[in-house]
Amino acid sequence: MLKGKVALITGGSRGIGEAIACKMASLGAQVAILYAHNAGNALAVCEKCAQLYHVQAKAYRCDVSDFQAVKETVAQIRADFGTVHILVNNAGVTCDNLAVMMKEEEFDRVISINLKGAFNMIRHCCGLFIRNGEGCIINISSVAGLVGNAGQCNYAASKAGLIGMTKALAKELAPKGIRCNAIAPGFIATDMTGHHTDHPLLAQIPLGRMGDAGDVADAAAYLATAKYVTGDVLRVDGGIAM
Repeated sequence: MLKGKVALITGGSRGIGEAIACKMASLGAQVAILYAHNAGNALAVCEKCAQLYHVQAKAYRCDVSDFQAVKETVAQIRADFGTVHILVNNAGVTCDNLAVMMKEEEFDRVISINLKGAFNMIRHCCGLFIRNGEGCIINISSVAGLVGNAGQCNYAASKAGLIGMTKALAKELAPKGIRCNAIAPGFIATDMTGHHTDHPLLAQIPLGRMGDAGDVADAAAYLATAKYVTGDVLRVDGGIAM
């Protein structure tokens, strides 16, 4: 379904990003993965995509919060792949704390990576999308951006900001054939969240279990191929934010 397309996934070295990269590759897309620190993991994901699905896959180290670094990295990806058709803004961090105790740097770091990082990527990929006459942006938000979460005012603000940006860009870019959607995962079992089987939050999930990264990857694959869907926020949360 995505043969001939190039998918760029930030935060692609593990967890949800890894699952999305592999899903896109399984559908025939060439894959460019951005990572912040773990080169070994990123290269392993690329090798997995190349060996299992016979697609081109390359990893690039990039701080998505750095506007100039993103510009240079996107230019290198264009040189290596020719263009980009699908952008998945998945890179994210948490620095949890109660607001009355939160340090300025804890707030700023989360906003700069989770929200500004997504803007930086979109800003530098949009020229490629416009030249292609098409493009697909998928922003990985969170149910925390829909309902909030105590101790995560920085994270919730960044994820709510992603939803607002998604809707604004969907309207702005639709005339150019570019779609922009968001996914709001709930309690997903990853290295960041842990793999709990007895977490108190489980009682609040109507489906009674944590999700996994593959559930989010399936949603990303849908949005990558849903030609008449834009400006949407797709919850993948087991019903917790109903």
